[in-house]
Amino acid sequence: MSTPTWGLVATIKADSTDILNFAAHHLELGAHRVYIYLDEDAPAAREALIGHPKCRVILCDAGYWKRRAKRKGRPDKHQPRQTMNATHCYNRNPQVDWLAHIDVDEFLWPDTPLSDQLATLPDESLSARVRPIEALAPDPADPPPKGQIWAKSCAHYLGPRRDETNAIYPTYGDHLNGGFLSHVAGKVLVRTGYDGISLRIHNAFQHGEKDDTPAPLPQTQLVHMHGHDWDHWHKHYRFRLCQGSYRDGLKPAPMADGVALNMNQLFKMLEEDGGEDALRAFYTEVCTATPELRERLTKFGHLHAIRLDLAAKRAREFPNMD
Repeated sequence: MSTPTWGLVATIKADSTDILNFAAHHLELGAHRVYIYLDEDAPAAREALIGHPKCRVILCDAGYWKRRAKRKGRPDKHQPRQTMNATHCYNRNPQVDWLAHIDVDEFLWPDTPLSDQLATLPDESLSARVRPIEALAPDPADPPPKGQIWAKSCAHYLGPRRDETNAIYPTYGDHLNGGFLSHVAGKVLVRTGYDGISLRIHNAFQHGEKDDTPAPLPQTQLVHMHGHDWDHWHKHYRFRLCQGSYRDGLKPAPMADGVALNMNQLFKMLEEDGGEDALRAFYTEVCTATPELRERLTKFGHLHAIRLDLAAKRAREFPNMD
């Protein structure tokens, strides 16, 4: 039996460097196909992707959405655009055995070749889940070794996750799910060739029914560069508060007494009480790899040292860009 191939699909609005970093990282991991749906044109990245034999790029301009969604047109929110594009890719023969749906700030990080891991999964597995680790900002007073970043994980099960979160993040832990600012669910790779498949942000569906039993891939992590430096985080903060991962209406962190705030409520409360200074204090405790936070994460096995080397990978895969 041949080793299964894998690829990924992403809908991206980012600058060309970030787009090509994302593509190059996964190409060097062994991705057989990288499908990039450009939510906004990035001409330099588009040209570079077109020139790579394993990449496919689709510009989601007005003409694209007129063809794809004749009645309703381009969805206003980015989440339905992502899921429509991912499902479109899956159903057009993506030329791989497994297709992952991830974002431009997410990087698969396998301990062993991903194809080998996928080869061990049961034939009946429709999807496979990778769990996230969230990148931390470097502490200016105690930075990591050159080229390395720190990242944090959390317990998979709710009971220990709640206890550990409160111990690791003493000020804000009650309102955090695993100490993460973004998702703890991770993302899925989906076996191709099935009928009735639709891809969402965190799950696969077949004939409208969610695949509730994705196979775990414990030897692969998903490095999420969600809040890896203050400037980047602050730049995206308002959008996330209004339309993204901190938007109103999302569920709060699981709590035994049900009194936790969701992220939207927490951030609005912090701003009302202390403005940007309060946001910075939150960011320092929760998102910055201070010696104190690293010690608490290490105690529970949740500190990870990562070397992505994105610039070097981009230079190798897209040499005409640098």
